[in-house]
Amino acid sequence: MQISRHFVDIGGRRVHYRRCGAGPTLLMVHQSPRSSAEYEALMREWGVHFTCIAPDTPGFGQSDPLAGDEPSIDDFADAIVELLDALGLARVAAYGFHSGGIILVTALKRHPDRFSCLAVGGYAIWTPEEMALFGEHYLPVFEPSAFGEHLTWLWNRMLEQSWFFPWFDVRPEARLSVAHADVGRVDAAVREMLDSGAAYRAGYGAVLRAPRDIPPAEAVTPPVLITAYAGDPLQPHIDRLGPMPQGWSAHKVATPADHQADSLAFLRQHASGSAPAVREVDDEGFLPIVTDGFDGLIHWRGRKGGSLLLHPPGSAADLMDARQGVAIDLPGHGLSDRWPGPPPEAWPAWQAVIDAATDALGASEIILPTVPPGKPERLFPDLTPDRFGSYLTRAWAIIRAQHLFDPWYEADAVHARAFDLTDINADKLARAHRALIRASAARPYLVALRSHEGES
Repeated sequence: MQISRHFVDIGGRRVHYRRCGAGPTLLMVHQSPRSSAEYEALMREWGVHFTCIAPDTPGFGQSDPLAGDEPSIDDFADAIVELLDALGLARVAAYGFHSGGIILVTALKRHPDRFSCLAVGGYAIWTPEEMALFGEHYLPVFEPSAFGEHLTWLWNRMLEQSWFFPWFDVRPEARLSVAHADVGRVDAAVREMLDSGAAYRAGYGAVLRAPRDIPPAEAVTPPVLITAYAGDPLQPHIDRLGPMPQGWSAHKVATPADHQADSLAFLRQHASGSAPAVREVDDEGFLPIVTDGFDGLIHWRGRKGGSLLLHPPGSAADLMDARQGVAIDLPGHGLSDRWPGPPPEAWPAWQAVIDAATDALGASEIILPTVPPGKPERLFPDLTPDRFGSYLTRAWAIIRAQHLFDPWYEADAVHARAFDLTDINADKLARAHRALIRASAARPYLVALRSHEGES
């Protein structure tokens, strides 16, 4: 089932959301510090029953953060309702996991008329002692460092959060039964933290500081279901909920599949209404492109009708100045989908995607990038995620060296290049680093570009 992606502006703040399926609208709010990407598989499954809409909450994924250094959980809850307003949604069913559930319960308390029901996976009721512990250790400052030291910390923090809860408590009694070393899962969480950057502390902090009270037993609210599976560190918190309003229920289940099945049945029972029209901005979005070799979404940003700007291999549209035209992320780069198989090294396959994007965006001309010198296999070595996260620091070293030598791997006086100190500013390097680790098709794109250059 196809997932579409969109941007909408709310009072000058840009919000990214995913959409999938048909039927009554189901709002899906992700946990922190993740993004709506974590719901893609579930959206395809539940899209049979609902029009699933999953936003990136403020400061996560591709959504702008809220204003201020320390927004409250009320601010995040109100941001959800502002999104409903922007999408023309009067009342929705909603699903949230962990901190996504905290945001939604807060939104329901503040705006009960906007929800037909909530299904929540794990609801935290922290003790004062636990709150104090989290406030002291859970959210360290996360800023890029000149030589990429922050990446070593980040990989291990995301890996070990499935081993211990909280992640910094490595006592035997804090070990989790759901521990794993799944490289793909850790890599996904790492990438989302890199997208959020320093903003993760505001979003996650709002959740950790949030009052843990549910509405009193006499309150009249839409129905709510809370479930938690064995191994979820929040399953014991089911016993902490206390008396609940009429229409609320909470119970423990055995597995994540049981949690999803119970949530789905509950949501289907209470959801109603129809799907909203698609709302989006006019200067950024995603194009569904289908060619003989590609079938997926292409991210674009800029002004339709101007020149179509193509980024160099290993780069992305958000590193380009698109004020005089429109820039796209080619397949296997930036926010665009990957090639369905091995990326092609022949130019016609790339040209077909470019031509389709040119037509869709009404571009007047195509501006090719400068082709970098050097051996493709050395310019773009394999950066497949590995068990120890070394691909992250390798990519950082490449990005830094690119500003010092040309090509970057020839580190000698002959190949030294002039640079400004601002070129190796850690924040600037961090943006290029994100582009490089997303660029799964950088080397084939370079080979294809050179073949096209030789034919021209």
